[in-house]
Amino acid sequence: MSGKMSIGACMAATDTPAQVVVCDAGPLIHLDELGCLELLSDFGRVLSPPSVCEEVSRHRPSALNHQQVRVERLSVEVPPTADLRGMQRLFALHQAELDALCLVRQTKAGMFLTDDTAARLAAQQLAISVHGTIGVVVRAIRRSLKSRDEVVNTLRSLPTASTLHVRPSFLEEIIAEVERGS
Repeated sequence: MSGKMSIGACMAATDTPAQVVVCDAGPLIHLDELGCLELLSDFGRVLSPPSVCEEVSRHRPSALNHQQVRVERLSVEVPPTADLRGMQRLFALHQAELDALCLVRQTKAGMFLTDDTAARLAAQQLAISVHGTIGVVVRAIRRSLKSRDEVVNTLRSLPTASTLHVRPSFLEEIIAEVERGS
């Protein structure tokens, strides 16, 4: 992850609790590692294709058995379009990432959650709204799910509590913005 971002950019103010999101493996794994998976329950539906659920099952099975978060396994019913296949080749996307992007289009989900840089870039090229673990955590302030201090503590714990790889200077920028309330 890199580049400038404001707290507002972490997750647009237009997202709604009834919104349908498609989740890649990363946010499920990392939010569970951080003890914050329940933040996904604020979305209307959390969908993932079977290939993503299999990946999560291998790395963090507890993320799929959370009491507050029901991840709906939904099969991809239509083959990838030419532009998705092009994005798969261009960004060297794995099958689970391709399936998740197909599912976003199939369900017309309002957002794609992923921590994978290549999948984020592909989603942006396809004009799909995309956010990751940090965006979900920071969104918790605006949605009154966590206090600013709780979010800062979670972000500070990220390098040791999670397998999410974030450039330390980028993480410090985010923490500073959260502390400023900007």
